[in-house]
Amino acid sequence: MSPSQTAPLTRRRVLQRTGILAVGGGLWAGALRAAGAPVATVLEVRTISPQPEVFHGWPTLIRRSNGELVAAWSGGREGHVCPFGRVELMCSRDEGLSWSWPRTVMDTPIDDRDAGLLETPSGALLVTTFTSVVYERLLAEAKDWDPQRLERWNAVQRATTQQQRQALTGAWMLRSTDGGFTWQAPFRVPVTSPHGPFALRDGRLLYPGKEYPGGEQGIGVCVSTDDGRTWRWLSRIPTRPGDTAVDYHELHGVEVRPGQLLVHIRNHNEANRMETLQTESQDGGLTWTEPHSIGVWGLPSHLLQLRDGRLLMSYSHRRPPRGNQARVSEDGGRTWSQPLLLSDDGVADLGYPSTVELPTGELLSLWYEVRPEAAQSHRKAVLRLARWRLG
Repeated sequence: MSPSQTAPLTRRRVLQRTGILAVGGGLWAGALRAAGAPVATVLEVRTISPQPEVFHGWPTLIRRSNGELVAAWSGGREGHVCPFGRVELMCSRDEGLSWSWPRTVMDTPIDDRDAGLLETPSGALLVTTFTSVVYERLLAEAKDWDPQRLERWNAVQRATTQQQRQALTGAWMLRSTDGGFTWQAPFRVPVTSPHGPFALRDGRLLYPGKEYPGGEQGIGVCVSTDDGRTWRWLSRIPTRPGDTAVDYHELHGVEVRPGQLLVHIRNHNEANRMETLQTESQDGGLTWTEPHSIGVWGLPSHLLQLRDGRLLMSYSHRRPPRGNQARVSEDGGRTWSQPLLLSDDGVADLGYPSTVELPTGELLSLWYEVRPEAAQSHRKAVLRLARWRLG
């Protein structure tokens, strides 16, 4: 058999099978030991998901203007790829010390993956996700499965026709105007990306992402001028010579100052495998520079502007030291610090951190992770929260 036939079906391969191959970015881990590297003082790392028997994946954490923390993720899962994924959400009103019980906000008959989050300037909440049927490949190749597991997966398939499942595949958004108590019906959007859109000071919302499904498989930026109710293409992001749009995935952006934006991209071109690229706009997202490397090896970047104006990028690091890292820019993204270590005890599937800043100056970073004890205890990937300070 070829490697593509025998390789495990990871999240990256899910997107590859639908024409969207996920990626990462560029420096060797020895940079962690470089002299003068900034310091992250990690105060605690703990598990906050209350259901260790299910797999939690690809979360996003936000802090609302009223101080409430909201976390969303793909939950209810059997594993990294399965038909049971659904979008779940929980909140904290005490800066992450305690959390509400998870609520399901979207659960289609196929796999609902990723969960981006944004609070709009009006206070509305937006959740993004994408749906996939790539789990059907695993089912078609199922051998020596436990009969109960096989029946669960087959029962999911009986609920819909193949035509109905294909019709459900796409990128989706949900909107709530009451703090997440109720949600409007999901609606399609042109792109997908794990952490969703970001807001500009002029009231517009921008969603940098990957076209999904089908089409040109291009990357670019969509815009909403009505608080997230509707979205349209604003601009395409060019590719670097030697790259193609097929190589680029999982974008996230931030506004540095009015009209000045930057977006990070996961690149998976074999010539520059596993690097983070950056593109900038000086005209509010109408045009973008050719993407360039920032010398970071890691999985998708989440961007945040701190209250003091500095930029923070959070990302996972899936080689030694396996865990999650952050970097700071003090010059609007022109240069980035050496890596700040948030965790280094990962052994398996993990990552997709996002970060919020608390009024105390503390930072909270949330990611998913299969813990070392999971295989022995039949547990799945949990949500891990780090409380830390920049030093």
